[in-house]
Amino acid sequence: MAEQEAERLAQLKELWSYYARVYNGLPLDDRSALEILNTPRPEPGEPRDRYVYYPDTAEVPESVSVNVRRRSFTIAAATVVDAADAHGALFSQGAIAGGHSLYIQDGPLHYVYNWLGERVQKVSADRDIGTGRHVFTAEFDKTGDDPQTMSAIGTLTLFVDDEQVGRAEVWTQPGPFGLAGTGVCVGRDSGSPVSGDYTSPFRFEGGTIDRVVVDVSGDAWLTRD
Repeated sequence: MAEQEAERLAQLKELWSYYARVYNGLPLDDRSALEILNTPRPEPGEPRDRYVYYPDTAEVPESVSVNVRRRSFTIAAATVVDAADAHGALFSQGAIAGGHSLYIQDGPLHYVYNWLGERVQKVSADRDIGTGRHVFTAEFDKTGDDPQTMSAIGTLTLFVDDEQVGRAEVWTQPGPFGLAGTGVCVGRDSGSPVSGDYTSPFRFEGGTIDRVVVDVSGDAWLTRD
């Protein structure tokens, strides 16, 4: 039909262009959904290498919290453990459809990365934490990318103070954990839980959290001050 109605085709093109301008249909955006989600958006503050979060504060929306997508990162929770049965979420970001959480349950330290609600990857310490002052750390070292899903692949290592207590390979998702209600929390996991091991809010009990530092500089945790 285009070859037979060349003049009409030209008219239709002109009409389309006219109404696209009238109704703000231009410029056309041929990016994929993943490319759109990963495009940096304006933020009130400049991106930085280190973010500090405190307990008993409001949830920090993902749009203005630390961006751990497709990069190495370290989560370090400075904590005082008063009771042998201390338990609860130290840090959480995301929800049941995608997110990650650092928590204590039944003695050891655990870290879960929930990949799009489909692949729940858990790394657990090989010993109980013990009472006293500790720094609980989950360090993700990116080693590559999956070409099909664009997910970052790497090694997740757990530390209690400066001692390695757990290690496994995990996948991290390429896009945001969610469009709403999936922010950063310290001392609890609000909303739908990242891990099926517990129910929200899974508040930390049996001690106090001083602060949680999330570092995305790419430096190994043991080399930093």
